[in-house]
Amino acid sequence: MVSPAQLPFEQSHPLQVAPQLRALQSQGAVHRVRTAVGHEAWLVTDYAHVRELLADDRLGRSHPDPQNAARTGESALFGGPMGDFATEHTDHARMRALLQPHFSPKHMRGLRPRIDALTTQLLDNLANSQAPADLHAAIALPLPILVICELLGVPYDDRDQFRAWTEAAANIDDRAVSEQGLGNLFGYGMRLVEAKRREPGDDVISRLCATDGVSTEEAAMLSMALLFAGHETTVVQIGLGALFLLTSPDQWTALRNDPTLVPNAVEELLRAPGKGGGGIPRYARTDMEIDGVGIRAGDLVLLDNGAANHDPAAFTEPDRVDITRKAAAHLTFGHGLRYCIGAPLARMELQAVFSQLIPRFPTMRLAVPVECLTIRGDVLTGGLTALPVTWDR
Repeated sequence: MVSPAQLPFEQSHPLQVAPQLRALQSQGAVHRVRTAVGHEAWLVTDYAHVRELLADDRLGRSHPDPQNAARTGESALFGGPMGDFATEHTDHARMRALLQPHFSPKHMRGLRPRIDALTTQLLDNLANSQAPADLHAAIALPLPILVICELLGVPYDDRDQFRAWTEAAANIDDRAVSEQGLGNLFGYGMRLVEAKRREPGDDVISRLCATDGVSTEEAAMLSMALLFAGHETTVVQIGLGALFLLTSPDQWTALRNDPTLVPNAVEELLRAPGKGGGGIPRYARTDMEIDGVGIRAGDLVLLDNGAANHDPAAFTEPDRVDITRKAAAHLTFGHGLRYCIGAPLARMELQAVFSQLIPRFPTMRLAVPVECLTIRGDVLTGGLTALPVTWDR
């Protein structure tokens, strides 16, 4: 019997598919793997099955015996089961109903001018700085934090503090560090909610506080979940998106020559990363079969949306970045009832960055060889540690 493949797969180049993942994809859709903490799981790597299973209610985030469930890592956030097995679907529907109004298309459209203005301000600061500079620190990191702070009503001056807590909570190597970070973040959320109850503002946390039936604890939990998800992943996507364009001069030039391609380019830049193996964790709620493979109730199933986004059956030449690509919808934001609620916000931020960055810095280029860049392996979201760039003045 073949031994399970060990996650995470080695990815020697930040822009290339891990060779072991590509080898598995060529062998089928479902693979036995061992997670970073040594637990066995099933890895699903093809587009059709990942898309279908993301919307399959036979899979969930909870487990009937969470203490003995397989884990992907040591993170207290997503390393193991979440929620109550008996009420998971009802609880998730309630959460969506509470949060969806704050991310409606109309509300998101109202944010666009402010996102554009914040982007301009950060690019002004970059233009006035000395080259080379770190694009991660100058744009990718501060923009999503500024936006989510304004949306939620979180003081931007607290960014270093809550950023440290979110990074600790996302730690996949040390459970104690993750639990401490999560506890600090929740405590911070409780203090914010109590302050908003005393002095409400025009922000999401204040509106959650004013919603009937929402306790202080629930408002704090939802708010901090939004704070985490609302900036961590977008920071990563801006950095990697910029890297893909900087290493594809023809695509950079095409966007410079035709800015109307930006929305389409953003979808391609969202599709392109995520090639190290892993994906979205789910637990089988019942015995089931995936592509002829028997899955037992309680098994950990990893829906590798990154691998699915590089499935040749869904995307022609999947490893090539093509900002004019017209192909099947990527799965970066998931699919079905758990589709990322903040997807419209992330898209607007990415569009703001790439519609302004390229005209402002047409000669921008990497200041170091791409092989010198490093991807974080200690936190859930990964992403670049830095993105040194330079440009002609």
